[in-house]
Amino acid sequence: MPAARESLLDAARTALVCRPWSAVRMVDVAAAAGVSRQTLYNEFGGKDGLGRALVRREIDAVLTGADHALAGYREAGERLPALAEWLVRAARGNSVVRAALTGLWTPRLPAPAPARVPAQSTAAQRGADKPLPSPGELLGVLRDRTVVALSPPRADPADTAELARLTELALRLALSWMQAPAPDGGVGTLVRDTLGAVSARTPTAGARSPR
Repeated sequence: MPAARESLLDAARTALVCRPWSAVRMVDVAAAAGVSRQTLYNEFGGKDGLGRALVRREIDAVLTGADHALAGYREAGERLPALAEWLVRAARGNSVVRAALTGLWTPRLPAPAPARVPAQSTAAQRGADKPLPSPGELLGVLRDRTVVALSPPRADPADTAELARLTELALRLALSWMQAPAPDGGVGTLVRDTLGAVSARTPTAGARSPR
């Protein structure tokens, strides 16, 4: 992705922290990125295109960050709790991430489904202009990537299915925490305890649990 495009997206993200999307001005974004306003329009087509690209980049960053969160732990029983904790932290610090994961879009944010996509756009922008995944679809992508990351080579299909079930449970616990965080404790502890209880009640759980 060209450096100018990244700089513009960084500037847009910074502006969104300080004010609602409706108050973010293209001229200010261009100035903060150190490029002309025409460069911004050439790259994104307009403010809607900039908003779509920003949301798309944040979603891609969630997927990459989740991969890193899983890779940061060797203990199998800690990897799903670590993933849940990372997702909750990411959502807490980024309103776009929280909206993409929960579907709770607010007027402060770029519209998740703009009414019009330009007929012509750059190659990078065409990817951003594609329909965004719904929260359910995004959860499914996270689940499937997690299963691939945690499954050993030539894993038994039954073990893979059980891992997918436990992963989805961990992800949905994380989503519920984003919307109604508990005053004490942590989502990692909740996931760890819940998966342990589920695994203890599941036949042959010892072989199939990520713990």
